Amino acid sequence: MQDYSYIGSELELFSQACNWKNYYSSLIQKYLQGRVLEVGAGIGATTEFLCQGHQEQWLCLEPDPILTEKIDLKISVGRVPACCKSRVGTSADLYSNDTFDTIIYMDVLEHIKDDRAEVKTVTQHLSASGYLVVLAPAHQWLFTPFDRAIGHYRRYNKKSLTSTIPNSLKCIKLIYLDSVGLLASLGNRLVLKSRTPTKQQIQLWDKVMVPLSKNIDPILHYSLGKSILGIWQKQG
Repeated sequence: MQDYSYIGSELELFSQACNWKNYYSSLIQKYLQGRVLEVGAGIGATTEFLCQGHQEQWLCLEPDPILTEKIDLKISVGRVPACCKSRVGTSADLYSNDTFDTIIYMDVLEHIKDDRAEVKTVTQHLSASGYLVVLAPAHQWLFTPFDRAIGHYRRYNKKSLTSTIPNSLKCIKLIYLDSVGLLASLGNRLVLKSRTPTKQQIQLWDKVMVPLSKNIDPILHYSLGKSILGIWQKQG
């Protein structure tokens, strides 16, 4: 793998979005069993919320060695469970005998230029009846300078995300999340055009908008939102 350095600066900023992380965690927690691969684990902030320690193994795969060091520090001081291990690399660096019961991409797939090839590669490491979980920013018409600044190639809708998934996987869930946050993103797209949200904006979104979305999204049947969540299961 070539040397890689993540260009975004938002990881620490979003690491404190506890309500948001707890929200999507509640929707995918039952699929996080056995051997879990987290692709693009960043600084391990998502791992802290998702990994509850009962898993057999949780591999944090991260191409940036500096970010991987931060994951290792969290493991060493017990901020994440002992079942967590880190590895510098991408899906192309997985060993041929690496198999996982669940593979997750939490706001990562949009950073990968050839997303179809990426998903095809990791599917080969998914065990029989294993799960693929993808959380990503929704709607290309919401694409902003902030997306570009942190290395997003795209945002997804249901059709475009589905098109990246191999036919060997069956869709279990495909929904939009954060209907209230959608309005904030639209405001940024049309008015603010900000390259980076402020700490105050993130706090307002996480403390006020996300709890509202958590109540409103089910009423809207998860049909609106600034994020999309998909869960697929390997067949055969």
